[in-house]
Amino acid sequence: MLDSACKPQISVLIVDDSASARAMLMRIVETDPTLKLFGTAADAFIAVSKMQAGLPDVMLLDMELPRMSGLDFLRKIMAQRPIPVVICSSHAEAGSDLALTALASGAVEVVSKPAPRTDADFQESAIAICDAIHAAAETGHKAARKVTPPRETGTKLLADALIPPARPKAIAPTTPIVCIGASTGGTEAIRSILVDLPVTCPPVVIVQHMPAGFTAAFARRLNGLCRVSVKEAADGDMCNPGEVLIAPGNFHMMLARHGRGYSVKVVDGPYICRHRPSVDILFRSAAQTAGSNALGIILTGMGDDGARCLREMRDAGATTLAQNEETCVVFGMPREAIRMGAATRVVALSEVPGAIGAFANTHQLRAR
Repeated sequence: MLDSACKPQISVLIVDDSASARAMLMRIVETDPTLKLFGTAADAFIAVSKMQAGLPDVMLLDMELPRMSGLDFLRKIMAQRPIPVVICSSHAEAGSDLALTALASGAVEVVSKPAPRTDADFQESAIAICDAIHAAAETGHKAARKVTPPRETGTKLLADALIPPARPKAIAPTTPIVCIGASTGGTEAIRSILVDLPVTCPPVVIVQHMPAGFTAAFARRLNGLCRVSVKEAADGDMCNPGEVLIAPGNFHMMLARHGRGYSVKVVDGPYICRHRPSVDILFRSAAQTAGSNALGIILTGMGDDGARCLREMRDAGATTLAQNEETCVVFGMPREAIRMGAATRVVALSEVPGAIGAFANTHQLRAR
């Protein structure tokens, strides 16, 4: 990996009306030597004045601001001179629908505003926010085709910390199951897939990197748009045809065998690959419980979560897909999966619903 001192720092503008929140976010930016502070602003008008002489690489934007709301400011930015924006909100439950609207309006990522009670809380918030800033910066450089390698700061736990590895074994035909993992840019990618799925599709389980509180609103929104049923997963939920379960923010989700079908386990645990929920946890559990009965799909996202265990799914006989670079917001996760030989096919986002249908048809023929 390149020495961080040799790479240009990412400049960050913090826009938040709370002085204490600005101070906390400044402290977080300062923990990462690859980031630098562009400036701070208490509202949109101050932010605009600070951007007269130049633009930051990334903006951290609160949703609730005086004089002009964060959502209105975001829309003006995207209409006039787009820059990567990360929404940083302390109202995950009450404001999550608004935050999802912000994602649809052009925000790259949504993170929870830090409210650390302990040093461990601060470290977790710092990891999430710094990772979101790096992912946003990569989207800003995408047109120039610059590639940012995954950041490795501090200790990164792998799936072994929660699920022991196991040798691939033959698994008898069961209900087919579709497992999807995504991060930055994934909310819109997942929406575009699910709206095209028929009610006869196999059960779908999804890990999308989102904070606690946002996943429930995300599921509700998708449920209103799709023919399939979509809900935030609860521990013990059955995986049924025509239904989609989304891992709740701040919890891992595992696939478990239930007769000839599957259920999910929603569990606490450490951050795996810097995330909770972790795609690797879902994919490893699918490799061990579903084998060739599973379809694994890794979509747009920063870093490498999901890549290693998508390879385990492939080794266990599963069909595995990676989204292609041209249709990714951030190519990090699919790129790592392709590099590791984890993907049986690389596909455009528009091809995924058809691939799910083809997988279901093939599995039905094989099960006869």
